[in-house]
Amino acid sequence: MDLNRVTEFYQPASLDAVPEWQEGFAWLAGGTWLFSEPQPSLRALVDLDTLSWPALQILPGGLEIASTCKIAELEAFRAPSEWRAASLIPLCCGALLASFKIWNTASVGGNICLSLPAGAMISMTAALEGVATIWTLDGASREVPMVDFVTGNHSNVLAPSELLRSIFLPAAAMRKRFAFRRFSLTSMGRSSVFLIGTCDPEAGTLRITVSASIVRPIVLAFDDYPDDTELAAAIDEFVTSDLYFDDPHGTRAHRRHLTYYYAEQIRAELEAGDEGFVQEQPTI
Repeated sequence: MDLNRVTEFYQPASLDAVPEWQEGFAWLAGGTWLFSEPQPSLRALVDLDTLSWPALQILPGGLEIASTCKIAELEAFRAPSEWRAASLIPLCCGALLASFKIWNTASVGGNICLSLPAGAMISMTAALEGVATIWTLDGASREVPMVDFVTGNHSNVLAPSELLRSIFLPAAAMRKRFAFRRFSLTSMGRSSVFLIGTCDPEAGTLRITVSASIVRPIVLAFDDYPDDTELAAAIDEFVTSDLYFDDPHGTRAHRRHLTYYYAEQIRAELEAGDEGFVQEQPTI
């Protein structure tokens, strides 16, 4: 899609070189959404790739993912052997409704900032206890847990001109065991239900992240391993009926049913010491 109303294009080498932010400006990373449909309100694009941030960095405390990291770069990442939960990364990359050509262009930050319920990078980073670093053009920064970054369908905590710089995944979360459940109408289709469970066997803690079936991620955290009744009660309390999403990929009732169904599967699987991935589609 040609954005024929855009008349200015900036490629800054640093944030200091970004012009004064005005209405009609937008950050450009991969651009796979920006160029997918008309954007009549835009008149200027600011290219983030020229800032040359390292896509992925293994730091002493975990993994830093730049918002400009391409999906293909993330999928190709090879983690330290003790990071068991890193196996979630290619699974979540594969959950995106995208071809390999899009993988080489689309960015992790773009998927997150688009803030759709089915955003697989949102699901992954929330489940792995990610923390977003947000920059402002005046040089300030703040950190937001990824589970709180998305506030609703197509909405998030970013104010105009603010920029998602990176997402940090702590090593402690990467060492956890995990289980994964996803439903879509076709194998390469948009996720309508997406649940990820992680557990620390030594501490006996469990986290189940619910996404795609609802408009924003919800984490169910348990200090002691719950039984099936306690898990269902937690879903009743925290995943309220107004959060369930309804679109052509699934009704609210269908998504609600599978949320309970998959959450119990994950709970039982991790309690038994298993790990796994299940993606289900209907028989058509």
